[in-house]
Amino acid sequence: MSRRTSRPPRPTAGGPPAGCPCGSAETYAACCGRFHRGEAPAPTAEALMRSRYSAFVQRDEAYLLRTWHPRTRPPRVEFEAGTRWTGLEIVATGEGSAFHSTGTVTFRASYRGGSLHERSRFERVDGAWVYVDGEFLD
Repeated sequence: MSRRTSRPPRPTAGGPPAGCPCGSAETYAACCGRFHRGEAPAPTAEALMRSRYSAFVQRDEAYLLRTWHPRTRPPRVEFEAGTRWTGLEIVATGEGSAFHSTGTVTFRASYRGGSLHERSRFERVDGAWVYVDGEFLD
C-alpha cells in the first residue's frame, strides 16, 4: 500500500515544460503521453490509473476506450463540460504489479469545485492492464 499526493505543476512563462497531469515530474510526452500514443503499455495497474487520469485531463477518448475492459466498456466517454481536473492523489494500491493478473487502485481525483474518490479494479487482458470498474467512496 502506498500513499502519495500528486498535483500537476503549473507551467511557468519561459520555464521548462510542466510535469505530466498524473503528478509525475516528467513531461507529459515522456510520461503518460507515451502510453496514449501507443508506444508502450502501462506496466502496472497504478501506471494505467495515472495514464487514464491524464487521458481525462487531455480528453483522450480513444485511449480511455482502448484501456477499458471489453465486458464493461461503454460505447463512448462523456466528458463533463467545464470540468477542470486539478490533481491526482493515489491513496492505496493492491496487487497490480507485473506479477499479478488483477489489481486495485484507490485514488482521489480533484477538480475545480470538488473531488472524486474511487477504488478502481483492473485486470490483464492479453497481457495488458485494463480498467474494469470502480466503486465510489465517501
